[in-house]
Amino acid sequence: MTSPNFSETLESLYLLNRRGIKLGLNHIKRFLHHLDNPQSKLNIIHVAGTNGKGSTCAYIESILRSIGYNVGLYTSPHLIKFNERIRINNIPIEDEEIVDFMIDSESIIENIQSTFFETTTAMAFNYFKKNNVDYAIIETGLGGRLDATNIVDPILTILTPISMDHMDILGDTIEEIASEKAGIIKKGVPVITSRQIDKVMSILNKVAIEKDTKILFPQSTKIIKTTFDHTYFKIGENDYKIPLLGSHQTQNASLAVSAVKNILPNIQNHKICNGLEKTSWPGRLQLISKRMYYDVSHNAAGINLTLSTIRSLFPINNLYGIFCFKNNNNIETVAKVIDKQFKNIFTINDDKGYLIHSVDLSKKLKNFNVESKPLESIQSGINIIKKLNDKSGITLIFGSHYIAEDILNISELSFDSAPI
Repeated sequence: MTSPNFSETLESLYLLNRRGIKLGLNHIKRFLHHLDNPQSKLNIIHVAGTNGKGSTCAYIESILRSIGYNVGLYTSPHLIKFNERIRINNIPIEDEEIVDFMIDSESIIENIQSTFFETTTAMAFNYFKKNNVDYAIIETGLGGRLDATNIVDPILTILTPISMDHMDILGDTIEEIASEKAGIIKKGVPVITSRQIDKVMSILNKVAIEKDTKILFPQSTKIIKTTFDHTYFKIGENDYKIPLLGSHQTQNASLAVSAVKNILPNIQNHKICNGLEKTSWPGRLQLISKRMYYDVSHNAAGINLTLSTIRSLFPINNLYGIFCFKNNNNIETVAKVIDKQFKNIFTINDDKGYLIHSVDLSKKLKNFNVESKPLESIQSGINIIKKLNDKSGITLIFGSHYIAEDILNISELSFDSAPI
């Protein structure tokens, strides 16, 4: 029998999405038992939250890697290629590794009817164990308590800001969502959390007491200056520089610094500086061309942070929005955030048809008094904005990670770096 090529393997992996989302740990427990429980042999840092998870993971990974550790990183979703989800020392898993894993695991995948995310989670743990990583940084997929990644016994738990998102699955109230996220807190394992609103902190404190562990907080940050491509800030008396923009990114970085200091209390500050400065996490207010930025923010809280950062950089410039969206349930909250923030908003379609059609999206926004013009594509939006010839205008493309590949094709950029 001929081994499948990578494209065939990837197609079979994506077909597992038909099995939907199955919250719970029974499948992943059986899958990992079949693999001799690779996750039990790893030093895991487990990260949950609503916004900032990926950035925080990237900062931690970069610091640890810059010191010389062998570091695994598991995040989702990917921007361009599936392999991005599973990395060691910031190098994505090879195609051949994915093919081999899927061949070796074919019987268990069918026997337990594992989902796409359960399968990729098992793949990540297996790959990290096979390559003897010193640390594995694991981002939850959805929620926490019943997320497939919650099979782990971590050395450290991290919670980024928690807000309303995925209400159809996690619950209709902030308390319900916080309870799901807090489900990753383990008995006796330290927890470091971003500053949370009172309702969220009440839930986290309650769970921490039940689990006999302490909640720790990162130090506050103070921005020194922000340029088009870097943020300069202080944590305490120490100066830092990161290649991501916004006060929320300094808070994510401070969370990462606290995490690293927790597991490596004697780490020298210049090594932290070096790691933070070298962090690469594309799609977060990434400059893709002159006066044009792309951000993957896709919920009200995330979009609000993005807009606040843009306005701090460009307080008097006209702002143009190119917007796409997937989740019908969150339209009202997002509409309230973007209302009156843009001179013009253009809604767009994606090439793969994953998102709400631009005409339907504009109609939904209009229901909440937000005017927009539907267009066929990102390129159409860019062309119109160019014709407006607003030489000081700023364009923000936002609303989804699904358009990252479209943007890459248009801008001819590598998502590993932004133009300066």
